[in-house]
Amino acid sequence: MFYTFMTRVVRPILWLLFRPRVVGGENVPSYGPLIVASNHLSFIDSFIIPLAVPRPVTYIAKADYFEGGGLKNAFVRWFLTNLGHVPVRRGARRAAMGALEQAAEILDNSGAFAIYPEGTRSPDGRLYRGRTGIGWLVLTSGARVLPVALEGTEKIQPIGSSFPRVFGPRPTVRIGPPMDFSHYGDLPPAKARRAITDEIVETIHKMSGQEYAAVYNERAEGRP
Repeated sequence: MFYTFMTRVVRPILWLLFRPRVVGGENVPSYGPLIVASNHLSFIDSFIIPLAVPRPVTYIAKADYFEGGGLKNAFVRWFLTNLGHVPVRRGARRAAMGALEQAAEILDNSGAFAIYPEGTRSPDGRLYRGRTGIGWLVLTSGARVLPVALEGTEKIQPIGSSFPRVFGPRPTVRIGPPMDFSHYGDLPPAKARRAITDEIVETIHKMSGQEYAAVYNERAEGRP
């Protein structure tokens, strides 16, 4: 019921407010397990991507968004919970793995799960080295990966901003063809996780045109 409400009421409103340009929308599979992997420039990314992907998408969300008092926090908590977002506490490796295990369950049920390989938002617009949690998820689920490159969302809601700018700069969402990693099954697990992660990030890099930082984003320290 909530997803129907989101699709018929909230989605058209968000589309009018942000007017995203979608390139490659035909690449989104209409069914089957799918890992949506994207660069991460702004908090608003988790709202822009579902506008471009015409099927329910679940996210890992920072546990802080599910906590705290006040009307704003209560609304965000209600909104994310009803969307099926999975909370994870930054810096807690066990919690992060628990969230990935929940993601694997979603994929086992042919759902779509979105993840940011960098671990958190880029502080300077560069694309950072990917965390291998996405490689683990690919190997565990066997799901294909849908690479997504966002452009301009940091102008809608820069880091530190409490609210997004509406009717402002239009973001662009570029969607590439699904990636299959079944050929990595014969590699040692650790090597396969790293190779899969690097290939996904390299694909996003080519699509986004961002400068690549060959280091981890330390704001995501503790994530797998």
